[in-house]
Amino acid sequence: MSGNESPVLYEQDGHVVTITYNRPERLNAINGAMRVALNEAWTRFLHDTDAWVAILTGAGRAFCAGADVKDGAGSAGVFPGTFWEKPTVNSFESGLELFKPTIAAVNGPCLGYAVTAVSFCDFVIASERATFGFPEVKLGVPTIVGAIRMPQRLRWEDAMELLLIGDTVDAARAKEMGLVGRVVAHEEVMVEARRLAERLCQAAPLAARTTKEVAVRARELPWVDAVRFGETMRIVAQATEDAREGRAAFAEKRPPRWRGV
Repeated sequence: MSGNESPVLYEQDGHVVTITYNRPERLNAINGAMRVALNEAWTRFLHDTDAWVAILTGAGRAFCAGADVKDGAGSAGVFPGTFWEKPTVNSFESGLELFKPTIAAVNGPCLGYAVTAVSFCDFVIASERATFGFPEVKLGVPTIVGAIRMPQRLRWEDAMELLLIGDTVDAARAKEMGLVGRVVAHEEVMVEARRLAERLCQAAPLAARTTKEVAVRARELPWVDAVRFGETMRIVAQATEDAREGRAAFAEKRPPRWRGV
């Protein structure tokens, strides 16, 4: 990375945004500058109405080696406030409320924070060369957000294998665990991610976001509350211009022209 190049690349092509960890000389380990840039990138994606799908990947031969142990700001998260005020959800890894579809294109080693980020993605496409692990316990520190997230995504024993042993697993084992959706040839990772992103863009963006939000929030709600919340969200979504466009396109037997409004 050159001195004036951002540690995080944000590139948009149509409705698809690619967010790239960009410290290849450090295997994309997250330092303070990258932490700030990552938060800015995900916030930008969150608020950009023309950005519908995000792909997260890494520059060079690694996806992301987790927090840069030489720069404590990378793991601390650069949060303001007192010690007790520091835990927040202002980063993607810590659970930023983001209901647009996300894809992880894991092109190499994926450790610590990066595995947590992957677990928050809706789809995970991994290179055959990818590896996954939480090395924190071998460094004498606990994994927090990963410890919260992994048992929600994986079987308990598989989650504990990652969290408590600290060894890395290969892409095939990660797929067997359920962390990875598909494993592809190394040179096909971004091709497959982009192909999936284009398929996701065929859906009405507001309908997709509403569906994902209901799926996420309903996990924490009693059944009746979940249904009532979902039906309320349906009423809101059906009042959008995209919903009217969808009905018109169906009646006129033509492809819909989504605008995200």
